[in-house]
Amino acid sequence: MDLHNSEGMLEQLAALIRDWDGSVPRRYCHLANASALLAEHLGDINWVGFYLVDDSGQNLMLGPFQGKVACTDIPFSRGVCGLCARTGKSVRVDDVHAFADHIACDSASNSEVVAPLVDAKGRVVGVLDVDSPTLSRFTLEDQKLLDDAAKIISQLLYS
Repeated sequence: MDLHNSEGMLEQLAALIRDWDGSVPRRYCHLANASALLAEHLGDINWVGFYLVDDSGQNLMLGPFQGKVACTDIPFSRGVCGLCARTGKSVRVDDVHAFADHIACDSASNSEVVAPLVDAKGRVVGVLDVDSPTLSRFTLEDQKLLDDAAKIISQLLYS
């Protein structure tokens, strides 16, 4: 990740989604563009996208993404995305194969960062998920950048 240009990427992200009209279809358009922007900006990744809380409030459902075919449903009780959804805190995993109860949607993924999307009432409404084929790919700085991206998305699309 080019951390020297991270501030510019966050500004571009905000500009891309700032004009949201409040509709669900437009929210999905903006999430699709956000995943495309992140895929362009992030290096050495094989998947970036969103899982959104379904109507039950207990599962995540596949949303807009860039990458290979993905798992469609993830219960809050399982995996890295589920842990993030349960706790409302970002999770960085250096080796997903050593993570208890990891869900292997793509066997090429070796490390992962997941950041929560939170609405104006403080409820987790989804997660931003990024996978890499490289072990220990993500740094604390990367995690902070993705937390910041998730906060921008949360503020502009879920408040």
